[in-house]
Amino acid sequence: MKKVKVEDAIGMSLCHDLTAMYDGFKGALFKRGHVIQKEDIEKMLDIGKKTVFVWEENAGEIHEEDCARRMSEAVPVKGAHYTEISEGKTLLMSDVEGLFRVNTGLLKKINSIGDITVSSIPDHYPVKAGDRLASMRIVPLVTKEEQIIEYERLCKDEKLFEILEYNYKKVGVIVTGSEIYKGRIKDKFEPVVREKLKKFPSEIIGVKICDDDLNMIMDAAKKLLDKGADMLIFTGGMSVDPDDLTPSAIRMLGAEIISHGIPAQPGNMTLLAYLGDIPIMGVPGAAISLPTTMFDVLLPQTFTNLKLTKNDLVNLGDGGLCQMCKSCHYPNCTFGRY
Repeated sequence: MKKVKVEDAIGMSLCHDLTAMYDGFKGALFKRGHVIQKEDIEKMLDIGKKTVFVWEENAGEIHEEDCARRMSEAVPVKGAHYTEISEGKTLLMSDVEGLFRVNTGLLKKINSIGDITVSSIPDHYPVKAGDRLASMRIVPLVTKEEQIIEYERLCKDEKLFEILEYNYKKVGVIVTGSEIYKGRIKDKFEPVVREKLKKFPSEIIGVKICDDDLNMIMDAAKKLLDKGADMLIFTGGMSVDPDDLTPSAIRMLGAEIISHGIPAQPGNMTLLAYLGDIPIMGVPGAAISLPTTMFDVLLPQTFTNLKLTKNDLVNLGDGGLCQMCKSCHYPNCTFGRY
């Protein structure tokens, strides 16, 4: 594009909207692409426009709106849609509930291309229909088309964004502790887990309360699995005391323990394991008394059938300390970021 005096712009095409405000009117006096006529000159001068930007032939440039359109077309996302282009940008909006994934390595490469900017919510972020996910635009009014071509090349073979929708699960809950089993105190975990599972497509097919007895705990777990449970949640006996049997019972079921202990507070003693494709979580007592713990962080991952690794859990150290705000606003906070 080039900048010219309005008197010299007759016959040339505007490469941006000209906005006017007068007598209660506010809007585009002339739209991008308008071919300037002789009678337009006085109108432009009336709104204070002495110069305008017009297209140059064969300049190899592309307008911000065309950039936004091509950028969005290069990154289709199942379960989401892009808004109409406004002020040179488009927004990616979620149509479903699920877990938003970001290819952070690819995103860094894209944002290193000259004038291109793509911003998003964090990776591993739980979303619902209507949530804003990402924004795309270039910084100047126009850019060299070669930058958009490079963007399209990078996005051709890799997914930049993805929404992993939640899967329906039959959940078995096992509460351990002699004090609960013998009725000395009332179990407070079942109401908590029921409330948290309301956010996901799930059904609790059984709740077993067990004494501090290894065989009883294992038998309860096997019965829930035989009943069709494709997810098990344990609580009680999750510390490292010799008489805390829950981790031993999970191991003896044949499950692979990914980690017993996560670099995060609260929920430091959380256990994550898999029995084949069946996720097993051991939840420490903090989940009963605190609004947000590692239990809340790991549940969305679990319902996507995404198998977490030891490295995934290690990465939770950066952002793993809850700030204990008086009013919890998780997940809009630093806690539980991957």
